[in-house]
Amino acid sequence: MGIIKTDYDVEGLSPTDSYPDPAGKQISSKLPVYADENGAVPGESFTIGSSLYARTQRFAKRFGVEPRGIERVPEDERTDKTLAKAGTMWLAANMVVSSFAIGVLAVPVFHLGFVDALLTILFINLLGITPVCFFSTFGPVFGLRQMVLSRFYFGWYGVKVIAVFNILACIGWSSVNVIVGAQLLHAVNNNLPGVGGIIIIAAGTFIITLFGYKIVHYYEFYSWIPCFIIFLIVLGQFAHSGAFVNIPMGVGRSETGAVLSFASSVFGFATGWTSYAADYTVYQPHTVGRVKTFAWTWAGLIFPLLFTETLGLAVATAMTFDPETGAPTNSYAERYEISHIGGLLAEVLFPPFGRFGQFCLVVLALSIVANNCPNIYSVSLSLQVLGRWTQAVPRFVWTFIGTLVYVAISIPGYSHFETVLENFMLVIGYWLAIYEGIALPEHFFFKKGIQGYNVADYTSPHLLPPGIAAIVAFGFGVMGAVMGMAQVGFIGPIGKHIGDPSYGGDVGFPLAFAFAFVSYLGLRTVEKRRFGR
Repeated sequence: MGIIKTDYDVEGLSPTDSYPDPAGKQISSKLPVYADENGAVPGESFTIGSSLYARTQRFAKRFGVEPRGIERVPEDERTDKTLAKAGTMWLAANMVVSSFAIGVLAVPVFHLGFVDALLTILFINLLGITPVCFFSTFGPVFGLRQMVLSRFYFGWYGVKVIAVFNILACIGWSSVNVIVGAQLLHAVNNNLPGVGGIIIIAAGTFIITLFGYKIVHYYEFYSWIPCFIIFLIVLGQFAHSGAFVNIPMGVGRSETGAVLSFASSVFGFATGWTSYAADYTVYQPHTVGRVKTFAWTWAGLIFPLLFTETLGLAVATAMTFDPETGAPTNSYAERYEISHIGGLLAEVLFPPFGRFGQFCLVVLALSIVANNCPNIYSVSLSLQVLGRWTQAVPRFVWTFIGTLVYVAISIPGYSHFETVLENFMLVIGYWLAIYEGIALPEHFFFKKGIQGYNVADYTSPHLLPPGIAAIVAFGFGVMGAVMGMAQVGFIGPIGKHIGDPSYGGDVGFPLAFAFAFVSYLGLRTVEKRRFGR
């Protein structure tokens, strides 16, 4: 492989020296020194030299820790030829209690019937996972992580804004998920404090993500199996109980608003992996067909999402509440009021199975590890995108720091502001629709497909789009989200005209996408004429 100097790197300089960039400025470099003609960085370059960076990488490599961060993967190092991993990665991440909880929301929160909620789950998941599958195909083609790939849409500087949103999403949802897992563990053993459950789940997640891509994939390849078995037990026992109720579908404006709001929750969960998508296919060779990668990713997403959310919906139909006061009137509803998702699952598993039912709940609590692995692995990559100095910090160090941060948020959040944290995460989740509303038109209309990318440009700010159009369009997307959202504490001016005025109907996702998409088409046309890139 030929080794050349890149816009970042000058051959012979140590990772702590400075070097001139193409504009003639001196830039401090703490990055790997060597790259090939396409900007790919060989794995051995991370350990070259006597700098602290190189010494740290050499030490970590002795234990099998992945040294690579956001640097492009050379073709000869893309040895992950097991296509099934593109599916099992997301199969495990979604065969979890968190996706079960999404289905449960349809009944106590949105007051939907069984059929209308089921149809919403089906069609909205089909829509939501499509961008995840699409961007997963870019990993083998370019060997670039999703946030680095996003430089081709948002530019060198604009992508830093996107990376901040992705960091907030990774840390925030990790906190919410680990709190849910800790609550399940506490429901099984009241002597285990919430802090203990949080630390157990966070430690397991950290150990897996510390070692990197291969171990994350290895864990996800198998971890879905026990969860699937336990969900089958839940299904069989619940069906045997006869507690299922086919709640009739509603009608009128309130039904419209409820369906749209539930659809927003389903879509946000399904499409939430978009900003990580290519991270988990970068070690696959470019000879892997894009259609095959898309198909495996699609299968790995659609099956667990439909299965767990439909199961959650079915179990939720057993809950009954007083129509006047909203007070629970049966054991399912009472358990849910006291312990939320853990209580609902406990009502299915504990009476017939006793200790074994408790064991099943512990396994489901630990499924949060599989759910959080993509968050914590990818947060380190997003942090490296923020600047050259953050890229100079090894990926596994950022993994450790990210873990400490979300644990620090989760511990007080467990007792004091879990609801506030979850509501905040639901609000910032709209950014994904905006991201898609900018990335997709750039790919299809301006780059006109894969052939429009010059992959070597990913390290050259002056060759990437300026990012002005993307950031302004992002602002329009935020405007659309605010106008259409219907969340706790705020209902947008458009959202409140849909459904019951007291609750509105959430159209934040489609409006965010539409505002970003339309504005970007016009702004990017002007930007490209002005700057030529």
